[in-house]
Amino acid sequence: MTVTDLVTDPSLYAALETSAHAREHCMSMLDRLYRNPSSSSVEDSQAELFKEQKILHAYLSQMRGLNRRAALDVRETKQITAEARQEVDRLHLQLQNLYYEQRHLRGEIAACDSYDEHELMIARINHEHAEREALEQERQGLLKKKQGLIADNKKRKDDLANLDQDLEKFIDAAKPIQKTFEKEY
Repeated sequence: MTVTDLVTDPSLYAALETSAHAREHCMSMLDRLYRNPSSSSVEDSQAELFKEQKILHAYLSQMRGLNRRAALDVRETKQITAEARQEVDRLHLQLQNLYYEQRHLRGEIAACDSYDEHELMIARINHEHAEREALEQERQGLLKKKQGLIADNKKRKDDLANLDQDLEKFIDAAKPIQKTFEKEY
């Protein structure tokens, strides 16, 4: 299996091609250095080596740019993958909620299907009996409250009637004093 079989992203083919060219260029430079360790003209060999190094540096800078681009692409792909994973998780949770709701509703349907009419009627009668007892207790409480209010009103009415009588007596007792003040001296 070759590297080109493993790499499926077209943008990485350029990086592979550039790295292959840089590798071949390095190998040819090393071969030339090993074959001609002491060349006839040192200046010519250094000039040629300098030219070869420039080409190699160009390949390497191109590789850095492609590597940077690949790293940015990987970061973008990771972001897209994370967003897609979040969406899948959200949809999975929604599906689980729907399954739970479906099981609950099926249980409710089964409970409704298994009702016995006789038991249902007994439950209704028991419920109505409990409601009537509660209402009767409430009625008794209200009657006691009503009787208490009637007794309180009667007492106040009697107090007001006694107040009228006491006021009449007071006015009658004050008449001699009033006559005394009406005299002119």
